[in-house]
Amino acid sequence: MRYSPDGRFLAVGSHDNFIYIYNVTESGRRYSRFGRCNGHSSFITHLDWSKDGCYIMSNSGDYEILYWDIAGGCKLLRNRFESKDREWASFTCVLGFHVIGVWMEGSDGTDINALCRSHSERVVAVADDFCKVHLFQYPCPKPKAPSHKYEGHGSHVTNVCFTHNDSHLLSIGGKDTCILQWKVTRGGVGESKEMPASASSTSTSSPEPPAS
Repeated sequence: MRYSPDGRFLAVGSHDNFIYIYNVTESGRRYSRFGRCNGHSSFITHLDWSKDGCYIMSNSGDYEILYWDIAGGCKLLRNRFESKDREWASFTCVLGFHVIGVWMEGSDGTDINALCRSHSERVVAVADDFCKVHLFQYPCPKPKAPSHKYEGHGSHVTNVCFTHNDSHLLSIGGKDTCILQWKVTRGGVGESKEMPASASSTSTSSPEPPAS
């Protein structure tokens, strides 16, 4: 789920392969169906709005990247290269022109679970299947982009998210059921001068049930 930059629309990616667009009125108290984007052949995994609120980029479970003209009535854009230089209000899609470099050589498509671009649009954090949190310079359109790697989780990392002022990065583990909070400090990735340096706190969100 993701709101448009102006808050007027809500896009919802569904397991029935559709993206549903809703009008948002009365300060978020009322939602009405605006349209439906139909074209993916698998469930929706990630989506983002363009800065002008006219387009959506989406990823699906079969590693497909599609682009949609929402202003034109949820129209599928057949030429994906038209969106290569489009500016995005957020960037959480793990597949896209701007984040090609986050994928390691030999990746099978499941190695990266989530990513999040900082609000400054200078770095992107990546959650992988190998207990690591990575930080790349953004954009990173070239393969084999350099990154900083951080350890702390005891299982695969399911999600990452920057706080509103980019002062901290939050990462969520899978089987370890931990939330790690990383403090963003100066110095690091290329010219970005930003990197999460250490985990400042941890918490268990859903402890393991006692053995029977």
